[in-house]
Amino acid sequence: MDKTILYRWHRLLALPRHSPPSWYRDRLRDELLERRAADTTLKKLSETADVLFAISRANYDGFPVRMLPRFTVRHVPVYTYMVAKYTSRWAFYRAVARLCAAPHHYTVREVVNPAKDHKLVEVGTRHHIDQEKFKRVGRLLRCIWPLFP
Repeated sequence: MDKTILYRWHRLLALPRHSPPSWYRDRLRDELLERRAADTTLKKLSETADVLFAISRANYDGFPVRMLPRFTVRHVPVYTYMVAKYTSRWAFYRAVARLCAAPHHYTVREVVNPAKDHKLVEVGTRHHIDQEKFKRVGRLLRCIWPLFP
């Protein structure tokens, strides 16, 4: 995928940088382990998308951990899945924050998997939004929101 397109996409997501820089290496290592353990086609697609996301995010944030593989036609499904998956999560959290009437809902920029309640609580806490309300609204929205595994 064209690096300019990925750069613009990461700029849109505007995810916070992590510290220390070793966070990016650790994340990539974890994603590679999950990719190796994937046993179905969908899991492999999802985990491969996670690996590419970890690499592209590290590069965007200024902590290159590895070069992205050269783009070929066979990468189209993976990149498409990656953009859909992480954009959906990002928009999901922004919608939950807005529905919770958070005063600074537009600052919520998260892509962690919202399928688990404890992740909803963590995100609500990070953004100083009532945890129970954020979890309740997130649970309801999960029923209709197009989230990818």
